[in-house]
Amino acid sequence: MIDDLFSPQSIAIIGASRDEEKIGNVILKNLIASGYPGKVYPVNPSTPEILGIKCYHSIVEIKAPLTLAIIVLPARMVPESVDNCIKSGVRFIIIISGGFSETGPAGNALSDEIYSLISKSGTRLIGPNTVGLYLPYSKVNTTLTSYERVSFPPPGNIGFISQSGALGLLTMDAISEYGIGISAFVNLGNRLDLDEADFLDFFESDINTRSVAMYMESVRGGRAFYERIRKFNRKKPLVILKAGRTEQSARAASLHTGAMATNDSIFDGMLSQAGSVRAYDETELMDYAKVLAYSKQMHGNRIAILTTAGGVGVISTDYVSDTQYIKPLQMASLSDETKQEIMKVIVPYGSAQNPIDLTADGSVDDYDRVLEILEGDSGVDGVLVYALPQTPKMGMGIVDVVEKHMESGKPMVVGVLGYKIAKQLLVEFEKRKIPAFPSVSRSVKSLRALYTYSVSRGEIQ
Repeated sequence: MIDDLFSPQSIAIIGASRDEEKIGNVILKNLIASGYPGKVYPVNPSTPEILGIKCYHSIVEIKAPLTLAIIVLPARMVPESVDNCIKSGVRFIIIISGGFSETGPAGNALSDEIYSLISKSGTRLIGPNTVGLYLPYSKVNTTLTSYERVSFPPPGNIGFISQSGALGLLTMDAISEYGIGISAFVNLGNRLDLDEADFLDFFESDINTRSVAMYMESVRGGRAFYERIRKFNRKKPLVILKAGRTEQSARAASLHTGAMATNDSIFDGMLSQAGSVRAYDETELMDYAKVLAYSKQMHGNRIAILTTAGGVGVISTDYVSDTQYIKPLQMASLSDETKQEIMKVIVPYGSAQNPIDLTADGSVDDYDRVLEILEGDSGVDGVLVYALPQTPKMGMGIVDVVEKHMESGKPMVVGVLGYKIAKQLLVEFEKRKIPAFPSVSRSVKSLRALYTYSVSRGEIQ
């Protein structure tokens, strides 16, 4: 049933407005700007039309079947509106409004009233206190921020679930800069009805989703949640950013979404046993989801590093070999045969040790030949390749080379440092679904995430 929410045939906006500064106006504009192909019904008793679209006094006046209703009204008016939606046969409701369980006893009473109505009906609810959905494949955007203020990602392969609407919006804005796509974004808000487990059900079978990134401030139904994510990880990778780890931040989460505090060490152990990868900020969340969506599994932790910049190779070696920081990766010991073959490719003053330094004289063809040699070394489980456009013989052809070896060879992550041409390279890697990152630490951490998930996938089968 929830599948229908991701391709709604019709949408009503209760609280639609002609005022450009009001959320009801922004949501209507976003639905139009996103190219939503279904029927839109603005609802406002004070005006006959908004943006040239006929406006209805009440949702009960709409006689056509309604898949989704978005409520943008003051909290005290929401229960009556929910009741009218149920009577009109609306299948799904999104309550954008805040002022419920996150505000105290009065808000709790309103939440209880709404839940009483929903629980006796077949209508399902997202929120309250949410920005709703962004569905690029269905061209649905119910968020409250306009396209003038935020960039929204193109269709892609990462499912994104968040308890925070603002964090979801800023994260989508950031990844759009490099063309990173998502399959769907869902903001849960206060989770009065539908929660993360319901949406994991959808993403598990969704053909467009290869991994899921989830931001949480609390967990409810601990044992059931554990079983659900464990089952999910058997099929697809799930990356979780859980906030509220300290007493102070747990208090902030309670004020934000009404979240209950969770013992973080217990939560951490649960994630590990369930096979999920944990992220600690929004950048890690999307980096890990990306590498897991685009890569084959990596069944060993021995890493070869290939670069044209000695300093970058040394820094990367620090990260990989530091047992206290990014464990459990380790530097691969290249075989003598591998080193001899590499020496035939590189200049005499280069290094065939690991990290492999082609020096600034290294060309795209050199990368091609060295990567082919590394494919044959059984002591290498994964490769960190640096595509550094500042060196004179590096060109866009490196994308073709890496793509070829990703398909036939070992798991691979690409580091692309700098800005002027580096951004073009990152965007091109993204178009080919090659995991590329703009820093040493993000590249190495993503390799660790790939290895961690690969190991847990084997353990939880």
